[in-house]
Amino acid sequence: MDLILKAALGAGVVLILAALAKTKNYYIAGLVPLFPTFALIAHYIVGKGRSVDDLKTTIVFGMWSIIPYFVYLATLYVMVDRMRLEASLAVAAVGWLIAATVLVSVWVRVHA
Repeated sequence: MDLILKAALGAGVVLILAALAKTKNYYIAGLVPLFPTFALIAHYIVGKGRSVDDLKTTIVFGMWSIIPYFVYLATLYVMVDRMRLEASLAVAAVGWLIAATVLVSVWVRVHA
């Protein structure tokens, strides 16, 4: 039953995105996926199971994690004029992966 609820929730978000994409305010569809659903869950789990300092570290790392998302968006913005949409999305996702890898590598070195 839990899986059905999660699937229905995911389908609901997709329907909201599809509906927003058809309105005059279509750009709002870019905001919906950024609702901090997983961040809320992660912060609750870390906050309940670890110290406040660990939670604060998790929050700060989350702030830095905006950088890979920005790399994704900037790459996609540049590439949509140069490639098919699917290829642009793939290149942007690789850009996110590289930026996220660099972020984690630097974080581990600085906070070791």
